[in-house]
Amino acid sequence: MSHYFRVPRYFGLAILRSYIAAAFPFFLILVSARLVMTPLFLSFEYTRSGFPSDPYGFSMQDRLDYAPYALQYLLNDTDIDFLGNLRFTDGKEMYNVRELQHMRDVKEVTQFAFTFALIIGFMAIVSVLALRQLAPRLLWQALFSGSMLTLALIASVVLIAITSWDTFFTTFHGLFFAGGTWQFAYSDTLIRLFPEQFWFDAALTIGAFSVSTALIVLWVSVQRMNKKHSILTPLSTNDKLPQ
Repeated sequence: MSHYFRVPRYFGLAILRSYIAAAFPFFLILVSARLVMTPLFLSFEYTRSGFPSDPYGFSMQDRLDYAPYALQYLLNDTDIDFLGNLRFTDGKEMYNVRELQHMRDVKEVTQFAFTFALIIGFMAIVSVLALRQLAPRLLWQALFSGSMLTLALIASVVLIAITSWDTFFTTFHGLFFAGGTWQFAYSDTLIRLFPEQFWFDAALTIGAFSVSTALIVLWVSVQRMNKKHSILTPLSTNDKLPQ
């Protein structure tokens, strides 16, 4: 009788292992993106040597004062009036209609992405806890696979970003926004606050966070798998569900 239950049990373990491995890079990248969306990163970018100045007059302090509003809007639950009501000291509106529409679109994408991260993160935690109890070695194999997948994905993206940044930048925006809605004049506030160099640095920082974390998890998983078994050793009886 136990033979008939063994197949679905192992099938379930395989699903948990595969889910953890597949979800790992997406969850890690989204968490890294959230870490970049902080005042600390804005301060680092605007104050670092070599960051391009604004030819239309924003000082470093102006950027430090104005940029956090855009960040807050993307993360809070307010409507577009949060940005639409902002004014410069001379009374001029900080953002024009096209910029406000784009920020509304960005907020939808951002909040969908982070909601997605919460869902896959919760499911991953449940899967991790289940494998930890049922088959610990499979858990470390899943984390090993997820780390390797993350490194391969990040390496590919970084390579494309470094060698063909314009193509990467255009393709990325084309995936999430209607054509022309994300392109602005250099004199527009969004470009003055967030020039292309800002996004290049943000992409590299997200990649660095993700790679660093993946390498740590990879090292730990290899150590745990090698503690008792070779990576290629068949499953032991300890990895089987109770009969």
